[in-house]
Amino acid sequence: MKIISNKKDLDNLIGQQKNLGFVPTMGAIHKGHAYLVKKSKSMCKKTIVSIFINKPQFNRKSDFKNYPRNLNKDIQILRKLNVDYLFLPKHKDIYISKSKKINVGIVGKILCGKYRPGHFEAVVDVIDRFINLIKPRMIFLGEKDMQQLKIVENYIKRKKIKVKVVGCKTIREKEGIPYSSRNFLLSQKDIKIASNIFKILRINKRKLILGKININKVKKKIYKLGVKNIEYLKIYDIGKFTINKKSKIKTRIFISYYLKSVRLIDNI
Repeated sequence: MKIISNKKDLDNLIGQQKNLGFVPTMGAIHKGHAYLVKKSKSMCKKTIVSIFINKPQFNRKSDFKNYPRNLNKDIQILRKLNVDYLFLPKHKDIYISKSKKINVGIVGKILCGKYRPGHFEAVVDVIDRFINLIKPRMIFLGEKDMQQLKIVENYIKRKKIKVKVVGCKTIREKEGIPYSSRNFLLSQKDIKIASNIFKILRINKRKLILGKININKVKKKIYKLGVKNIEYLKIYDIGKFTINKKSKIKTRIFISYYLKSVRLIDNI
């Protein structure tokens, strides 16, 4: 695995690659990331992973400060996965120019967008910058962040950017919760609570979609587990991100909640 730390080396090493898969991360590499890497390796000749904690997408300074960082461990994991290139840019390498105005559409104003103003604009901005630098043929993103995935897909399609977005299934821990870098901040008690939340949503999904159980009743069950705050618990059709209680295939339950100061999201 070649580790790249600046734009000049990036251009020299990947400038001629025509079939390059790109996996953007903020580090704290886990099995969800590993699945994205394996998917890229199966579909592309070479794979590049980036680790860059993008400060503009954080709404709270404490969240940015406390975001898990363990670069040495990340490098070890990526080496074992036989990643071809690891890109470790500095802020100045990515933000060469000022941020441009990004339109994330209606999808960017609901769910996480409602509670994290400017978050998705910053995510799309940094992904756009990475694509311009790396020029991959494919970019691999997880369905755990379904709203983000759809926003990026829509932006790339609207701007006619020549890159294919590949959405990859959510990889879950044995307790049922999706792998996330923020899981490293959870205690064993918190993990148990998150696992029980997943079970409640999975058991009640069909009833919620068909309107046979009130969503507030499910919220009460979740609060009883010891959740600090539920930002949202919503049902959406992921095809158009419209509220749809009839479709069985594309309808998912979206949740955002806090365990102490850690914000977790999921969609089932």
